[in-house]
Amino acid sequence: MTLARPDWLPAPFTSPLDEKLGIEITDYDPDHLVATMPVEGNQQPAGLLHGGATCALVETVGSWAAALGAGPGRRCVGVELNVSYLRASTAGTVTAVATPVRRGRTLATFRVEVTDASGRPTATARLTCMLSDARA
Repeated sequence: MTLARPDWLPAPFTSPLDEKLGIEITDYDPDHLVATMPVEGNQQPAGLLHGGATCALVETVGSWAAALGAGPGRRCVGVELNVSYLRASTAGTVTAVATPVRRGRTLATFRVEVTDASGRPTATARLTCMLSDARA
């Protein structure tokens, strides 16, 4: 881990979906945010990693990067997601890395690369988040 979870984030700042899918943030660097997810338990009937699970992983890693970049007192919500699947995963863990494409005052866009346990690309994605002041 390069950077730990920032202290300013509220205590349990995880989503129930992330917990169900087993998504874990392993590096909280907003310029290179990393998360992992097990393939086991997240497959479609044919035994391949479900595309929806991959999308959830991409949304999580990109949204965390946007929230960390926006800082305390701001919130972010995804407004566009585009994912291309490159290779099927059937076992092990996949890793997603989000890097910023552009950070603006109201929009932030991230490129997210997903790889399998062997480091082979399984998906590439782009996520755009809207940034706003948090509501009280």
